[in-house]
Amino acid sequence: MKTKQYPFLDLARLNAPYLDEMKAAACRVIDSGRYIGGEEVTAFENELAEYVGTRYAVGVSNGLDALRLIFRAYLERGDLIKSDVVAVPANTYIATALAATDNGLKVRAFSALDCFNFDNDFAISFLEKGVKVLLPVHLYGRTCWGEGFDRRKEKGDLIIVEDNAQAIGATTADGRRTGSLGHVAAISFYPTKNLGAVGDAGAVTTDDAELAEIVRAIANYGSDRRYHNIYDGLNCRLDPIQAAMLRVKLRHLDEENARRQVTADVYCQNIGNKHIVLPKNDGRSVWHQFVVKVRGDRDGFRRYLADNGVGTDVHYPTPFYEQPCYECDPFIARYLTQQETSELCRSIVSLPIAHVSPQDALEIAEIINRYNP
Repeated sequence: MKTKQYPFLDLARLNAPYLDEMKAAACRVIDSGRYIGGEEVTAFENELAEYVGTRYAVGVSNGLDALRLIFRAYLERGDLIKSDVVAVPANTYIATALAATDNGLKVRAFSALDCFNFDNDFAISFLEKGVKVLLPVHLYGRTCWGEGFDRRKEKGDLIIVEDNAQAIGATTADGRRTGSLGHVAAISFYPTKNLGAVGDAGAVTTDDAELAEIVRAIANYGSDRRYHNIYDGLNCRLDPIQAAMLRVKLRHLDEENARRQVTADVYCQNIGNKHIVLPKNDGRSVWHQFVVKVRGDRDGFRRYLADNGVGTDVHYPTPFYEQPCYECDPFIARYLTQQETSELCRSIVSLPIAHVSPQDALEIAEIINRYNP
């Protein structure tokens, strides 16, 4: 008898419910004859800003460029200077750090805890040590925010940049959405995201009108109007066909996030293996990934699941500061991160969450419960 398959991710299946709407949107762009900028991009920016809860949204080419443009805008405005320090969680994708070091900024990596992200109080306690930018990452779809961050934002002596690449739609306890919490935020619409394009795309969200305009200008060859370049700019614009795809899927985002919450609830209520540590379920995550920790042989656990038809992944197997590009990099500093983060990277496993039905989640939980190394 053939083993039932539970793929980790199937993008065609993920987009299938919206396929007719997406095809119609693509045809609309093709028929318009406007293939750079235009009404689709403007409409998506307005709809995104309204959804997130900010005054402005600027569509850009991808999530990494969104962060790069934010730092570049702060440098251009004089809020930052080269070699200023950015505090990031140690357990994040390398793009978070690349955006800072690409702009000549220094990165300090802080410990990741059971929530896989900043210990908020710990991070705040280190901010007096020359840190100019706090960069919380809403990793795996979980909101990374604390009251101390609000207090520091109100104090006005610290720039808070959200990496909202994985958590659009996630909220704080008082109902504020990620992307509206700090001074500015970067979003990725990489196809695997809860709100995913059919290629690369990203956005910057903020209430700061001047910052939004600087980001927009730098992303468009540094120009504030045609053939008038006020910055040494880049080409990081959002394509209208991606904007059109995202407009379709934004209308369904809350449904997608709610569906993932149901799947996560099934996992959390039914996985009961002593070798597996479940993530905290506060009801506010959008579950971009469902990440567990394995006590013992992580690779053996993944092989067991693969043998039983369950696809998995690891986000992320190597801390960004151990990547070859950052070897002996003087712009990278580690604060009580190496042991905790290395242990975390050796134990985490991402289970299927996208397009997983409650019944599939129950069956996967039963397979996990039979695991006995």
